[in-house]
Amino acid sequence: MNPSVILALAPQPQPGQPSPPAWTSLVPLVLLIVVFYFILIRPQQKRAKQQAELLKSVHPGDKVLTSSGILGVVITVKDKSVSIRSADSKLEITKSAITEIIERSGESSES
Repeated sequence: MNPSVILALAPQPQPGQPSPPAWTSLVPLVLLIVVFYFILIRPQQKRAKQQAELLKSVHPGDKVLTSSGILGVVITVKDKSVSIRSADSKLEITKSAITEIIERSGESSES
């Protein structure tokens, strides 16, 4: 559709009636921004904060799950990478690849 056609479909003020204040057209836009913040942006920031806390709490001996699906036990922790042992392999991965700590060192799972 042509933008001029869309503008022509907008309701026109009746003769003799004052036009509404300009700020009333901004109210729906502000409400839309608020809704987007609470539905999209805020939960994403919350998840990022939880992921950062998870990565800070990784210690040697923890059993972790990576984003590629590899299960392993943490051997060493460096600034940006982690060495894990999975079966007979030793892998060095970035910390950001860790999605979940399955079992903490010294703890046993109750399943």
